[in-house]
Amino acid sequence: MTPLFSAPAFRLVTATAAALVACALAQAAAAKRYTIEELLATEAVSGASLSPDGSKVLITSDRTGILNAYALPIDGGAAIPLTLSTSESIMARSYFPNDERFLYEADQGGNELNHVYVRELDGTARDLTPGARLKASFQGWADDRQSFFVTTNERDPRYFDFYEISLDGYTRTLLYENKDGRNVQAVSADKRYLALGKPNTRKDSDVYLFDRQTGETRELLNPPSDAVVSAETFSKDGRSLYYLTDLDHEFQYLVRRDLATGSDERVLKTDWDVTGARLSRSGQYLTLTINRDSRTELRVTHVGTGQPLALPAIPGLKITNISFAQDESSIAFYVEGGRSPGDLYHWELGSSAPPVQLTRRLNPVIDPADLVEPEVVRFTSFDGVTIPGVLYKPHGASPGKKAPALVWVHGGPGGQSRADWSATIQYFVNQGYGVFAINNRGSSGYGKTFYALDDQRHGSGDLDDCVTSKQMLIDAGWVDPDRIAIIGGSYGGYMVCAALTFRPGAFKAGVNIFGVTNWVRTLKSIPAWWEAARNSLYLELGNPDTQEEYLRSISPLFHAKKIKDPLMVLQGANDPRVLQIESDEIVAAARANGAEVEYVVFPDEGHGFRKKANQIKGYEGALQFLNRHLGTPTP
Repeated sequence: MTPLFSAPAFRLVTATAAALVACALAQAAAAKRYTIEELLATEAVSGASLSPDGSKVLITSDRTGILNAYALPIDGGAAIPLTLSTSESIMARSYFPNDERFLYEADQGGNELNHVYVRELDGTARDLTPGARLKASFQGWADDRQSFFVTTNERDPRYFDFYEISLDGYTRTLLYENKDGRNVQAVSADKRYLALGKPNTRKDSDVYLFDRQTGETRELLNPPSDAVVSAETFSKDGRSLYYLTDLDHEFQYLVRRDLATGSDERVLKTDWDVTGARLSRSGQYLTLTINRDSRTELRVTHVGTGQPLALPAIPGLKITNISFAQDESSIAFYVEGGRSPGDLYHWELGSSAPPVQLTRRLNPVIDPADLVEPEVVRFTSFDGVTIPGVLYKPHGASPGKKAPALVWVHGGPGGQSRADWSATIQYFVNQGYGVFAINNRGSSGYGKTFYALDDQRHGSGDLDDCVTSKQMLIDAGWVDPDRIAIIGGSYGGYMVCAALTFRPGAFKAGVNIFGVTNWVRTLKSIPAWWEAARNSLYLELGNPDTQEEYLRSISPLFHAKKIKDPLMVLQGANDPRVLQIESDEIVAAARANGAEVEYVVFPDEGHGFRKKANQIKGYEGALQFLNRHLGTPTP
């Protein structure tokens, strides 16, 4: 872990400076340029549920321009469409254990009010969570594979109750009525015990154990207020619980608690966050994920011996996700690289044969050599704090041919810019823009101290990290200091408007994608189902009932008369988090100043893009906007 505090502001960390110099001297030739349609023709794929007979894998894909469910034969044959939606996005979740029925989720126009559906063998669909204004989600299979779990807030919009649904007849049984914001995080194999998570703040959470046999709930894990804890999975015999915590450590680590004795055994502790732990159905394999400096590291070990499971190697790429077949004879897994979207493979465990590639997501007209490998870099910010981020240098950029650049701010607050495939970022880089995807203070993945640095200080140090990063880009030698803009979505969109409001002139222009501009309204109108996290949000951002003056002070809307720089705003009409009225008002206020504002509302989107046609319209429009105000990059 790089120290949080370092030498004076604007000085690059030594290793980063060397890397940037090497990067600046390389790749003098310009790359072939691709249209947004060509880059977004790269298929979005997720999910990997193996069919009961192991012959195919259930996935979600947007190959038609909207998300639908498909089956991929494990021999590498053509994808088989299973749903044919042309309006609502469908997210496939899982095959049934004994036949090829499958579960999927869908909302209405991006409003995030998902329902859980079953697609029957005859192709018909059934809503298993019917009703108006409710939100539901699939929560996995019972260990005996005779039922599955769902959550729904139909009883109380604030909280999610936990149900079991039978495979035959879809009879529903309430397992846990959530009346106080304790969400089910894990279920024991015999369904006797439920591990309940209670978030108090971003820094403090507890875990309770609910015994369905006795009806008793007892506090299981209650660390000090400066530590978080979350249940991951029960051991198959139900005698222990695997959980994550950052107690007395900067990063989350994995522990196994003996439920009878209360004793703990540390399973994995590193200098990065352990982000997940999952047991295979038999309990033979433990899959662990680690967030290592903005990249996912996956480990699979034999539970009895702790020895790693030998996995196939794909040159230049890393395995980022894995799913076992029911009999654990084979796996489906994703591999990914910065210039390569995550492709899905299938492999028979222990086989000497290479894995079969099931997807080829990158548009075949695109030469990967024309794309850019992201590089993790660091710089020292205005107050000595070391700030990490992911840098993309366009081909052909050099001290003799400087490029415009974008400071790209992630969502959240508390999100993280990742060194993963991003068709959107690669589009702007391919068009000649340098991109620095910043992990400003308050970002996750770099320790709990760094994570908390922006608590109730938004639009301050986090914003100045973004402004200071300009000097890092200028010092790299290949960025034009007069052609730097800021772009971001959600919280990142807030940072865009905050920059143009509170640091006018710092950036040449800004692109706000679904971003907050009025924290008072946003925090008062958060979706009902966020109730369990309401206190945590208020402690991080501010309480709109008691700190309205503070929230107004950091909200761009109330200071919009300061906006003079060009602004583009993209907004979903069905956004339940950032209501359209927020964007309407900031656009009107900025225009009243005489600022140039381009405003695009998408009537069939919520908080973020799901439909490819809208992505094309939004990002192509953003490129044209930036070209007008920064000057079109030269090839």
